Order: sequence, then structure tokens, then C-alpha cells
Amino acid sequence: MKLKTLVVASCASTAMLVAAPSVLAAPNADGLYLGVGTGFSSLENDDDEVGDFISDGAEDFDLDDDDDNVFKGFVGYEFNPYFATELFYADLGRTRLEGSNNANTDLESDAYGISAVGQLPLTSWFTLFAKAGIAKWETDVDGNLGNASIDLDDQDGTDPVYGAGAQFNFDPFLVRAEYERYDFDSDYQIDTFTASAGFSF
Repeated sequence: MKLKTLVVASCASTAMLVAAPSVLAAPNADGLYLGVGTGFSSLENDDDEVGDFISDGAEDFDLDDDDDNVFKGFVGYEFNPYFATELFYADLGRTRLEGSNNANTDLESDAYGISAVGQLPLTSWFTLFAKAGIAKWETDVDGNLGNASIDLDDQDGTDPVYGAGAQFNFDPFLVRAEYERYDFDSDYQIDTFTASAGFSF
């Protein structure tokens, strides 16, 4: 599934390159931009930490599948070539827990928020960037863990998100690849790797 997602993202990026009127276009002027992206997410925690996240002392389960597709959208405003702010929404995918008696529990997460983006334009068409922000997140917990007689509650909160990436500017189009970490708490941290395409105004 992850390979298919990356192939689709690569094809989309190639198509943008072919369609761009000039490969060496000027970097985005100050102003509004938006984009959508896809990739994959990966949970960075072990069984015990996830147990603490969903219910104090939850035990008797294994992480059966902690990688999934991620989808995101963003709207940003570039104040100058070195600084921008972005509003974002991300569907962070599903983590599956396997309990006793073949019981499964799915944790599905999404987040939205705002980030400050520091940019380093290396050429007129290539920019490195780093970001840090705040995400309002929610994790829906659906299912049970078999013989583990505990209540599994949905979780939510507001915590940091940060990341880094690279962007190709083919005015008015843009293509970016980035890594982000959604730091729900020390017991549940999701890394995402995405490719996005967008448009600047």
C-alpha cells in the first residue's frame, strides 16, 4: 500500500514537472498558496506506551499494524522568501492492535492546526524548509482487546507538530516532499512522510 502511494505521488510530481512552463521559474512571490498531499504514517511507540495512551495499564495486546496511508491539505501565506505560516489538516491513518481471542482494536487519528515555516531558498526554484506548530488532534478507539477487561476511550489533545522538507517552485505550481512528527504525547508519536502538489497565487 505504501509503495503504491509513493508511486502515485512520484507520477504526479513528474507530471507537474512536464507541465510547468519553465523549470527555472522564479520563487513564489509573497502571497497565498495551497496544496494537497499523500504518503504514509508510522507509529513510533511500543506496546506498553500505546497501552498507557489508550487506558492506564492496558495490557495483553500486540501492535499488529502501525503503518498506514496519510492524506493532508494545507493553506499558507508567504510573507517573504524566508517565512510563511500554514493552516493544515491531516488524516494520519490507522493503527491496529491485536488482543486475545483474535480481538482487534483500531486507533484512527487526525489533526489540524497551524505552523510557522522557516524557508531557505537555495536557488530560484529549490527551497529547503523547516516548520513547527500546534496541532489539535483526535484518536478514535474502536473495538476491544478480548480478555483485557478495560474501557478503551477516545483520546484528544493539543500538542506540538514539527518537520522539515524540500520544495520545488515552478511558478505558479509547487511540489514538495516532507517529514513531520505529530507528538500527541510521549506514549503516542506519529511520523509522516508525504509528497504534495500545490498552487501559489
